[in-house]
Amino acid sequence: MYAERTSRLTGAVVWTNEPLPDPAAARPVLPDGCMDLLWDGERLLVAGPDTRPYLPEGPARRWAGVRFHPGTAPVLLGVPARELLDRRVELADLWPAARVRRLRDRMAAAADPATALEDIALDAAARAAAPEPWVHRLVRRLDEGRPVAATAAELGLGARTLHRRCLGAFGYGPKTLARVLRLRRALALARAGVPYAETAIRAGYADQPHLAREVRQLAGMPLGELLGGR
Repeated sequence: MYAERTSRLTGAVVWTNEPLPDPAAARPVLPDGCMDLLWDGERLLVAGPDTRPYLPEGPARRWAGVRFHPGTAPVLLGVPARELLDRRVELADLWPAARVRRLRDRMAAAADPATALEDIALDAAARAAAPEPWVHRLVRRLDEGRPVAATAAELGLGARTLHRRCLGAFGYGPKTLARVLRLRRALALARAGVPYAETAIRAGYADQPHLAREVRQLAGMPLGELLGGR
C-alpha cells in the first residue's frame, strides 16, 4: 500500500510503501524526472532518474522514501544525475562510510522511518547550495508543454549548453525530460477519468496513437494495463 505526503523540504514528497499480499500485483516505478532517497529497513539507497519502468528486485520490503523535485537531488547528494541514470545505489557509495553508518543507526532506531529520512534530506539541503534558478524554470516551462528550443532561448542557453547542464541535473537531455514530464501529465489526466483521446491532446501529444506509443516506450505496457484496465 502506497501513501505520500508533502515534505517540509520544498518541492519534495515523503512516501511509504507497504508490501502487497500478492507480489504479482506490484506495479512498476515509472519515469517521473525525479530522484529518491530510500530506506528499505536495512539500507539507505539513492534511486537515480529513470528512463524505463523499474520493478524492485528481491523479497518484498517496507519502503520509505523522499522524492526530490526534478533536478534538485544532485546538488543535495553531491553526485551528477547522469552517474545514477537507471540505477539504484547505496548511499555509502556516494557519502563517507562512517557518516552513512551513523545515519543507518539513526534510521533503524526511528519510530517513524519516513520522518527520520525526511530529516536526513533536510539536513543535506541545509549543507548544500541551492539549485541554480534555471533548473526550476526549465521544469516549469517544459511541464507547461513549451518546446525545448523556445525554452532554451528563454533561459538564454544554447542547445549544447542546456543539454550538458541537463545531464548533470536530470541524467538526460531536455528532450527526454520533456517526454517524461508529458507522460506524467498524461497519466494524471487518465487516472482522473479523462478519455484517452482527450488526454492525448491536453497532455501535448499529436493524437491518441502518439500517446499509446510513448506510454509503451516509457512505461513498458499499454495505457489500459498500466491503469488497471480502465
